[in-house]
Amino acid sequence: MSLSETDLKRFIQNVSDFPREGINFKDISPLLGDATAFATAVSLMAHSFEVEEVEYVAGIEARGFILGSALANLLNLGFIPIRKPVNCRAKLSPKTII
Repeated sequence: MSLSETDLKRFIQNVSDFPREGINFKDISPLLGDATAFATAVSLMAHSFEVEEVEYVAGIEARGFILGSALANLLNLGFIPIRKPVNCRAKLSPKTII
């Protein structure tokens, strides 16, 4: 069974004023905790790339790692994690990715 985009919105909770006042955080934990909802969300994202030539999926930390790696797996592509330099342990050379 799959869900519609409207159904998936039920799995995303709005947390007002988090992490600070004026910010409305989108909590996707309920989406990640439901196998059908998570699979449907990743499948819907994959449809966006059906007509594109894509070599890699890149995900911005931290939620992007979860969604991006699942998307890359579904599309049989490599995954590139994008991190803040302060969170990288290894010395990196800056590169521009287009």
